[in-house]
Parts: sequence; C-alpha cells; structure tokens
Amino acid sequence: MDILLPLRAHVSTLPGLGPKLSGLIAKLVGGDSVRDVLFHLPVEFLDRRATPKIAEARPGTTATLRVEVIRHEAPARKGQPHRVIIGDGTGFAEIVLFHAARLVQFPVGARLTVSGKLERFNDTLAMAHPDYVVSQAQERDFPWIEPIWPLTAGVVPRIMRRAALGALARLPDFPEWQDKTVLAKRDWPGFVAALHALHAPTEVPDNRPAERLAYDELLARQLSFAIVRGMRRRRAGRALLGDGRLRKAALTRFGHAPTAGQLQALAEIDADMAAPHRMLRLLQGDVGSGKTLVAVLACLRAVEAGTQAAFLAPTEILAKQHFATFQKLSPVPVALLTGNVKGKARKQVLEGLASGEIKIVIGTHAIFQKHVEFQDLGLAVIDEQHRFGVDQRLALGQKGEATDLLVMTATPIPRTLLLTHWAEMDVSRITEKPKGREKITTTLHSLAELEKVEAAIARAIAAGGRVYWVCPLVSESEALDITATEIRFGHLRQRFGEAVAMAHGQMDAAQRDAALQNFAAGQSKILVATTVIEVGVDVPEANVMVIEHAERFGLAQLHQLRGRVGRGAAKSYCLLLHDSKIGQTAGKRLSLLRDTDDGFLIADEDFRLRGAGDYLGTRQSGLPGYRLADPEKHAALLDMARQDAVMLLQRDPKLESERGQAAKVLLNLFDQRDAIQTVRAG
Repeated sequence: MDILLPLRAHVSTLPGLGPKLSGLIAKLVGGDSVRDVLFHLPVEFLDRRATPKIAEARPGTTATLRVEVIRHEAPARKGQPHRVIIGDGTGFAEIVLFHAARLVQFPVGARLTVSGKLERFNDTLAMAHPDYVVSQAQERDFPWIEPIWPLTAGVVPRIMRRAALGALARLPDFPEWQDKTVLAKRDWPGFVAALHALHAPTEVPDNRPAERLAYDELLARQLSFAIVRGMRRRRAGRALLGDGRLRKAALTRFGHAPTAGQLQALAEIDADMAAPHRMLRLLQGDVGSGKTLVAVLACLRAVEAGTQAAFLAPTEILAKQHFATFQKLSPVPVALLTGNVKGKARKQVLEGLASGEIKIVIGTHAIFQKHVEFQDLGLAVIDEQHRFGVDQRLALGQKGEATDLLVMTATPIPRTLLLTHWAEMDVSRITEKPKGREKITTTLHSLAELEKVEAAIARAIAAGGRVYWVCPLVSESEALDITATEIRFGHLRQRFGEAVAMAHGQMDAAQRDAALQNFAAGQSKILVATTVIEVGVDVPEANVMVIEHAERFGLAQLHQLRGRVGRGAAKSYCLLLHDSKIGQTAGKRLSLLRDTDDGFLIADEDFRLRGAGDYLGTRQSGLPGYRLADPEKHAALLDMARQDAVMLLQRDPKLESERGQAAKVLLNLFDQRDAIQTVRAG
C-alpha cells in the first residue's frame, strides 16, 4: 500500500542514525521500520516549563534557567568536579560537571538555557550535568515538555527524540478510519495528531491521544477477527442433521436430564452443525459442569447424519477415561487410538476408520498422524484445547472434507482473553454444575499446622477416602524455600507406608501412568504429585485435595486442581497450605478461592491480579502482540472496538465505502495480513 511506504522504510533512513544506532533503536522498539519507532510510545512526560529566576529557584525541583556564563572553576584536587558559575541578575548558581569534555558547552559570556535537577551544595544552588543546554537564541528547539521513552543501553533520550521526530516527519496524511461520532463523543485527536501529541508535545498530554491510538490497534485486531470469522462462516461446509435416536438412547443410559446450561450449549452446537458452514466453537465449562456429555451428544449427532466423529484428548490417561465414558453412553461402538494401541488392534482401528465401520474414535495426538484416514469425518472434538497448537487443531480438522470443529476447556478463560486471543471462535459457556454435586469445602492452613493436616488426611483415609497432595516443585530449589514433591513423598511414606504413591512430570511416562492408575484403582490412598493431575485424572473416590504452598499457584490453576475432588458421593475438602508470612495480596487471593467456586469469576480475578503475561505463560507485561493497547486497561475500548467492527462489516462487507477504504489502511498499518487477504479474495 503506497501510502504506508514512508513508514515501511528502514529505521536507518532516519536522520542521524548510523548502522550502530539504528541497530540499537530497532532492538529497543521491537522492529526495524519507521512505524516501529512511532509505535514506541513514551510512558510519562517531564514538564520543563518552570523558568524561575535563580533567586526564586527551589532545590529538589526540575527547572529551566536562562543564565549567562560567568566563569569556570577548575577542581582543586583530582576526582573533584569542574564548576561553571552562572548568573541571571538575581543571583548566582553552579553547573557541576564531572566530565571536562562538557565544558565546551559553557563558553564564558554565553547566554544559555539550561535544564535539569536543582540541588543545594554548601549553601549554593547547583545543577549537576544538565539534561539540556542550548543557546537562548535556539530555544525554539528546546523540549519544554519532554517525553520519557523506555530506553535501553546505548540509546540516550537525545537519540530517541531524534528518531521519534524524524519518524513523525515521515507521517503521511491518513484518511480517517474511525467513526466520526466516536471521535466527537470521545474528543479524540486524529491518528497523526495523537502521535505528535505524544512524541513531540507542546503540552503535557492527557489520556486522549494514547486512548485514540489504543483504540486504533484494538479496532484493527477486532476487524481482523471479524473478517476471518466471516470468511470461515462462508467456507463450504455441510449441514449435519440427525433424527435424535442415538441421542435418546445415550440419555437413557445416562439416567439424568441434561442441565439448562448443557441444553443451551448443545442447541448452539446443533445450530452450527446444521448450518452450511464449518463450525469452529469453543465450549467452556467449569470443572464438573458436564462438558463430556455435551461432547458425546454432539458426536452422536454427527453419526446420525451419516458421518464419523473423533474426540482428541491431551494424555493417554484422559483418552482412556473418555473412552470409558463414551462406551457407557454411546449406543454405537467406540474405538480407542493411542500410541500404545499397536499391532493387530491398531490395524483393525485404522481399517475401521478408513472403511467407515468405526463411527467414533477417542484418541491422543496419534489421530494426527498422516496414515490415519477417515471415510468421512464430520466432527472433531478437542478436549483441553490449550494443550494443542493451532497447527494440530487444523491438522485434525483437515482429516475430513468439511469437518466441524468443537474445542473444549475446563479452564475458564477470562473474558478479555476471549476477545483478544480466541475471538475467531464462537463461544458457548456452561456456567452451572450438574444437580447433586456438592460444594467442596475449602480451608486455609499455615504450614505450621502440617501435623494437624496429616492427622485429618489419616481420618479421611480411614473413612475410605483418597487424597491428592500437590507440591509446586519436583526437587529442592535453593532459590525458593518450597518443599519438593520427592521430599514430601518421602515424609508421607514414613507415616503412611505403601499407601503413598508419587507422580510428576520428570518421571518416566510409564511409571507416572502406573502411579496414576494405581491411585485410581485404590491400590494407593495418597498421591503426591505436581500439577500433572490438574487435567484428566477422574477418581470419584478421591475426596481430599491438599495443595502445598498454595500462594505460589495462580487462582485459576488452584480452582482446576480443586476440581479433581468432589466427583463422588463423599463430602470433599480442599486444604490450601500457605507460608506463615503470606502477604496481604496473596491472602486475598486465597480467601477468594475459599469463598467461591465460580470458575469464571475466579479466572477474571486471576487475570486481573496476575496480568496477561503470567496468565499466558509469558513474562512481558500486557497481552502479547499488542503495541499501543492494553486490553486489561482498555477493557471498555475493547468492547467498543468489537461492536464497531461488527457494525462496519455489516454495512460494508467488502470495505468499499470511504470509511471501509480507510479501514483497509488501518489493517495494513497493523499488519493484519489474514484479514487483508480475505478482503481481497472476497
């Protein structure tokens, strides 16, 4: 797009930036284009407009003085600074310089404007190493309002300012892509004006310029999501309609009526499957909300329509558990395909899938393999979708001609992330739990009460229960005083003997799976584990969850772990053990978990407290992929952008109007290539 060519230019084309400096700038701003420099926004502003006379100047403030250089005073001893005596008719002050090279900036008799932090030394007003020194005749170039950019080694403010001013000079006259009523209501400046207000301010800017730019980025992303989502809905699919006979048989076997939440989710899935486009739906259900029943009924709808269904689980243990559930409920045969299904059994499954004899298959990533062929795969269901990459999801979806895709998660996703990372999916939520499932009693305990906790689990075991004991580390860490899984296992073994088993991610997979299976079978009564048991371990007899150093876990993860109990008839408990010196914030987090079992509320609070970086497993602050916006901070703008994008495309699907053409510039500006290609193709 020609209008963007000046901003696509390499950062080395900016004035005063040689190869070394341009490399440092590119590293700092996260890209090597002029646009990347413009998108590296200041974080605060320093007001240098205070120009007191020396007699009125106050130590401890940043001030700008108009002075005359009176004389230089050399240091009396080595290691002492040079001093430049300045005056303005009301008094005298000193410029303190530890680097003699800067003396050339202060010729005797020169009239200068100097700016910096004022201090008082030996009853004399002094300014050590001024930030800016210019001739009074050149004040037009003085940064009276100085932007403070995030910097890195080798890039000083003067260099960053030069780069930013050079980038501003390259800005073209952009068409306005924002709705005029929104601009008027918010009193937002134009895109170019907003960048000038931040990088070269004449006043300390309020939040409007930054808000305007944040909204530009949010709108570009939401517009891209909406375009791609619309494209997916227009992709050739097929209507999968059933007569309900298989579902009716499954519900008879289930023995209970689905909850209102399950019925609502199923209705949304049915509508997608009946439509002539491919389904891509995310099913969120809190722990124990009954997602598996919905998945079974969705798979049976595909079979009723004459096609096949595949259910993908992240681990073999979870695949086997789902296989057992499907076998109980499904009136048609179900096959299992994992890495351990070999030889003749594997051959039979592969032949059955290719011939269409096998209608439903439950498996692990083995289903992805190229030699696995289906006669006609109508529906693919992926459980715990965050454990699989986009490429893997697509690989399963491509096993059929027009395969519908349903992805499920028991980890509630905060609403902000739904709008920013999963917005290409339609979303269903099951917010209620099946009837008869009791609330898990959650209690907080200091690690100093360890003996009481052990006595409590001894009573639980004596009453026929089983206990999970979760630790955050596998081996002792010198950096963190956290009891390791192996040490806790050894300690509990001394007290409870062979009743204690252990499972963690660094064990041999076969040994770990054997430990989990022995616990499920009741051969062991206490399972000491890391978070490997967070997903996919379904032991109805387990009714006590102990989480050691609970303050080290995220709230959503604690809630997920807690959901491993409360699956049977026995009263269930979750004991959160924490350090005796727990902080106030950590205490509030654990108290929230104690007081509520609403996974969606917990997920939103966890996201608010920890931020997107921690939630997504990344260290940087803010949501990865965003430069100008912070969807946590700009949540209200995120909603506006989503609605605005939908309305714009409803009115102008091909972006052919004046605003639509401007929106194409916006999409190119923010590198939304998928959306751009879709618009062109459409």
